[in-house]
Amino acid sequence: MRKYLPQITVEQFGRGCFIINEPTKEDIDAAQKGLQIVKNNLQNGLYNLVILDEIFIAVYFKLISIDELRELINQKPEPTEMILTGRHAPQEIMDEADLVTEMKEIKHYYTNGVEAREGIEY
Repeated sequence: MRKYLPQITVEQFGRGCFIINEPTKEDIDAAQKGLQIVKNNLQNGLYNLVILDEIFIAVYFKLISIDELRELINQKPEPTEMILTGRHAPQEIMDEADLVTEMKEIKHYYTNGVEAREGIEY
């Protein structure tokens, strides 16, 4: 867990690497641990805003199921805002969402060999 400002908590549940082919057991375990922490935080009402960055990639690689994501969304307390990001968003989640935005990459430094940077991409 990283504390940047007293009101903001950042936690990374991925392993800090890209999944190239199939996820490993460690990838799945890390995602499931993160899912449980987020569930607990939602149930405890700790945050007004929860951002699940790249959650759709976790669903795409089957680190968590769409049913688990749907359950997480449905248990969200009413005053809490939830933002879900990532490529490959399931259509059924987009259909149920209040707001959907699509971003399109025009240019990315990663294609020029720049590695992921701590605090930015992970």
